[in-house]
Amino acid sequence: MRPAEPGPSGGHALAARAVPRACGQPRHRPPRATPSRFRPALHPGAWWLWAISLGVAATRTTNPLLLALLLAASGYVVATHRSSAPWARSYTAFVRLALAVVLVRVLFAVALGSPIPGTHTLLTLPEVPLPHWAQGIRLGGRVTAEAVLFAAYDGLKLATLLVCVGAANALASPARLLKSLPGALYETGVAVVVALTFAPHLIADVRRLRAARRLRGRPDRGLRGLVQVGLPVLEGALERSVALAAAMEARGYGRTAEVSVPVRRTTAGLTLGGLLGVCAGTYGLLTAEGGAYGLPVLLAGVLAALAGLRLGGRRSPRTRYRPDPWGAHAWLVAGSGAAVAALLTLASVRDPEALHPGVVPLVAPALPLWPAAAVLLALLPAFVTPREPS
Repeated sequence: MRPAEPGPSGGHALAARAVPRACGQPRHRPPRATPSRFRPALHPGAWWLWAISLGVAATRTTNPLLLALLLAASGYVVATHRSSAPWARSYTAFVRLALAVVLVRVLFAVALGSPIPGTHTLLTLPEVPLPHWAQGIRLGGRVTAEAVLFAAYDGLKLATLLVCVGAANALASPARLLKSLPGALYETGVAVVVALTFAPHLIADVRRLRAARRLRGRPDRGLRGLVQVGLPVLEGALERSVALAAAMEARGYGRTAEVSVPVRRTTAGLTLGGLLGVCAGTYGLLTAEGGAYGLPVLLAGVLAALAGLRLGGRRSPRTRYRPDPWGAHAWLVAGSGAAVAALLTLASVRDPEALHPGVVPLVAPALPLWPAAAVLLALLPAFVTPREPS
């Protein structure tokens, strides 16, 4: 009996010829891929715009109830749409970093004092006398509940901003985001993507090595386990860096095209002027005195920076393989975040007392209704955006 010869179609054809088929039995066909398998994924820029908008909304309030709603909304979307990729596991690290920020902010208020006056004394620390050149700084002394509460509100605002950045990092693929960047930002994007993916890959390597040592019955804790796990992890990181450098060199990383001198000068002027405009406009929006000129300066700076980036892209001509489409789901995700930021900004102007609860006198914060309903718009991506296939 002659053995089955391998066909040009690969392993499935070889298996179909090798297995005898009974008379009348339908021929086995390989399963077809479902259309959802090839469904285009959501553009990563939409996730970043959604998360940055939530961060902007967090900067407009110190109400702990609204900030807790923002944290809950972003966490729910991450829980429902996070993939199993290594970079998606960094959300927990951002949450721990946010908790550390709140604790450090409160500890600084306790140790160094606070300008917030208060009458509810929690404890009195021994005060350290300082020289005359350190006037204005206090170590120890009376710790009031008002100062601690003010520090907790302020730290929670910064913690919410960090968690929003972590949500974007967990939902958007860094590699796909790098592919969508304009050519002028490609080198900067590569550095950012390598920095963002280094920690998740390192954590995944540590978990894999510790699991392997536990399966072999070897200790994975203590100083000995740390040394025996740390060395292979560093070796793997070095090998991965060398492989990345070789891949970047093979793909022509760093090569630029020749452009004329006027184009280079125009690009530099537009980019620098645009960045200055963005900084000045953002400062104006974040301060109460710059509310009139902040938005026009910010828009002018954004337009100038975009024009500079478009001109700067002439130095890095490249093609994109299967670019991510910006579809209706991307508009919905980015629009929901922008709506939350715009509505909370409006609420901070029309009702600042509700979004910035006072601590003197010491009162419990109240939940404003329509700003809370606006925050719930951040949940829209969890219901309208399909999950990416794993």
